[in-house]
Amino acid sequence: MSNNSFLTASQQKAKKKNFFILSILVVFIVITFVISMNTGVIKLTPMEVIRTLFGFGDAQQQLILYEFRLPRIIIAVLVGMGLAISGAILQGISKNALADPGILGINAGAGLAVMLFISFFPATTAAPVYLLPVLAFVGAGLTAIVIYTLSYKRHEGITPMRLLLTGIAVAAGISSAMIVLTLRLSPENYQFVATWLAGSIWGSNWKFVLSLLPWLLILFPFVYAKARVLNILNLGDLTAVGLGASIEKERRWLLAASVGLAGASVSVSGGIGFVGLIAPHLARQLVGAKHQFLLPASALVGGLLVLLADTIGRSILEPSEIPAGIVVAVLGAPYFLYLLARVKE
Repeated sequence: MSNNSFLTASQQKAKKKNFFILSILVVFIVITFVISMNTGVIKLTPMEVIRTLFGFGDAQQQLILYEFRLPRIIIAVLVGMGLAISGAILQGISKNALADPGILGINAGAGLAVMLFISFFPATTAAPVYLLPVLAFVGAGLTAIVIYTLSYKRHEGITPMRLLLTGIAVAAGISSAMIVLTLRLSPENYQFVATWLAGSIWGSNWKFVLSLLPWLLILFPFVYAKARVLNILNLGDLTAVGLGASIEKERRWLLAASVGLAGASVSVSGGIGFVGLIAPHLARQLVGAKHQFLLPASALVGGLLVLLADTIGRSILEPSEIPAGIVVAVLGAPYFLYLLARVKE
C-alpha cells in the first residue's frame, strides 16, 4: 500500500471518528434537553412532556413548557454555542490557549453597553429586545478595538501573553465602570443587573430566541467557511503569508465575527464566563485541531455545557435558582488556573 493510500485511509478513519463524536455530543444535548424540560418547580413527567409536545397537554402544561421552559432551554443552547465558537475563533487568530471573550474583556464591553441601555429604561422588559444584541455588538466591538490596539506592537505584532494581560486590564476597568453605574439604578433594575452579572439566562421568552438566532445563523456559516484560514493562521504568520493568506484582513473579519457572536450571546445571558475557554479545549481533545471539526464540536460542547449548568442551577436549590454563570465558573475557574500553569509565553 502506497503512502498516499495509507494517508487517505487514515484521514477517512479520523473523519469517521470525528463524525461519531459529533453525533454523540448531539445525543448528549438531546438527553439534557429532555431532562431540562422535566426540571422545575412544577414537575412534568416525561410522558406529560411528550403529550404536550404533540399537542395533547392541558393548558397549564402548555404554558409551562412552551412559554417558560422551551425558550429558556433553547436560549441556553444557543448562548453556549455562540460563546464557544467565539472562543474558538479568538484562540485560533491569536494562537493563545487562554483566549476567551470573557477573560479578554469582550463580554464586559458588551455588558457595559447593555447596562447603559437598561439604566435609561424603567423596566428591562420594556426595552426593545431586538436592539440589545446590536448594542452588545457595538460595546464588544469597541472593547475589542481597544484591546487589539493596546496589544499590537508594530515590529512584534500581538503576543499571546500581552493580549491576555491587556484584556484582563480592560475587563477590570469596564467592571469598575459598571459598579459605578449601578449607583444610579432603581432597586428593580439593580436587582436585575446583579443577577445579570452573575450570568443568569434572563431572556427567557421567544422574542429573545428570535433576537439571538439570526446572529448565529449568519455568523456561524461565515466562520465555518473560514475554517481553512484558521488552520493556516495556526501554522504561524510567516507560513500563512507564504500560503497566500492576508493575515491582518482575515484576522479582522474573524475578530468581528467573534465579537458579534459573543455580544449577541451576552445580551440575553449575562456575564457567563469560561465557556469560550473550556469548550474549544475540550473539543480539541475530542476531534483534534482542524477547525472543520473543531468549530462544530466547540459549538456542541458549549451548548451542552450552558444547558447543563442552567438545568443544575434551576434544580439544585428549588425553588431558588443559581445563575448558570456561577455553575460554569465553579468548573471553569480551576480549569483556567490549570491552563494558566501550562501555558508558555
